[in-house]
Amino acid sequence: MKIGIDARTILNPERGEEIGAGHYAYQLIRHLLEIDKENEYVLFFDFRVREKDVAKFSRENVKIKFYPFSDYKKYLPGAYSEILGTATLAKEKLDILHTTSPMSRIPSSYSGKTIVTIYDLAVVKVPDVFPILSRTKTKTMLSMAISKADKLIAVSNSTKKDICELFKCPEDKVQVIYSGFDKRLEERSTSLRMNVLKRYGMEAGDKYMLFLGTIEPIKNITRLFEAFADFKKRFATAGKNFNHKLVMAGKRGWLAGEYKRLAKDLGIDKEVIFTGYIIGDNLAPLFAQADFFVMPSLYEGFGTTVLEALVTGVPVISSNVSSIPEIAGDAAKLVNPLNTKEIADAMFEFSQNEALKDSYREKGKAQVEKFNWEKCARETLELYKSLG
Repeated sequence: MKIGIDARTILNPERGEEIGAGHYAYQLIRHLLEIDKENEYVLFFDFRVREKDVAKFSRENVKIKFYPFSDYKKYLPGAYSEILGTATLAKEKLDILHTTSPMSRIPSSYSGKTIVTIYDLAVVKVPDVFPILSRTKTKTMLSMAISKADKLIAVSNSTKKDICELFKCPEDKVQVIYSGFDKRLEERSTSLRMNVLKRYGMEAGDKYMLFLGTIEPIKNITRLFEAFADFKKRFATAGKNFNHKLVMAGKRGWLAGEYKRLAKDLGIDKEVIFTGYIIGDNLAPLFAQADFFVMPSLYEGFGTTVLEALVTGVPVISSNVSSIPEIAGDAAKLVNPLNTKEIADAMFEFSQNEALKDSYREKGKAQVEKFNWEKCARETLELYKSLG
């Protein structure tokens, strides 16, 4: 069987790597190539990506292809997608084409069998927290991808339910296949941990709660900051010293600049640390030193960062909406993301109760056993075979 995987979410020079979809594509491809030596794989990258950057995917049963003439899109967007895109795909005579993000459009004139992974429907479920142009484009791309595909992969049952309800999609067209987690997060390096803390102006023993994700409204940053300000005020009311920081780890997203001003207005700017994007090797030590993790997101298609926190043994406070209860189970303290007081209550409870945090750590160890990339790759391969 000849399997094509559209990997343009990885190393994309135009958009940058899509954090959720890019990570998914990278891990899925890597594990598929480890377990499957029989089928032939054709991996499609943007033509501007350097060959040395994709050399890690080289195998005897792998062919690397680059989508040609991407520069022409700004002049002839329709022609590029339909003529050049179709020609590039058709030339390979694929049995299956797997597109790992609906934003990587399958040409409408392509007639081969297709699978599309749907990772996130936040733009449809919570549209008001996205800019209008982005909202309109993403909804259109989602609708086209869901209609075009022969099969869809949803990364959670919650996402499958949303796909079927919002796009009137038959349930048997959608298969749930859970993602996994990066094994590097299980590593414990004291020296690296110290270096990472120093980089962000902290020292061993500093207490901080960690947020990890793109700094944008869908992550409910405003209520997170308001809850943290309430949390800080409770220490003053109780006559206690306040020594917690809130570490905001992640790249800047829409309206990111507003949050520094908000922190100042709330009187927490000295306690809030913006790290910017965190590379993979630095994630584990940043998690490991955290007092607890907080993610009161308004919507998550899978909740990768919640899973990552559980893997590293960090107690978790997260939302009780979308996929989070499914992914976290009883291993996280779940709160109403619209209730600032409830978020602050959970912060204060965790800061005062070590036994409670220890119980969540133990539950987390059991919960993460349900998720791994090899299992994801094997289930995806079985889906390929069912269509091939």
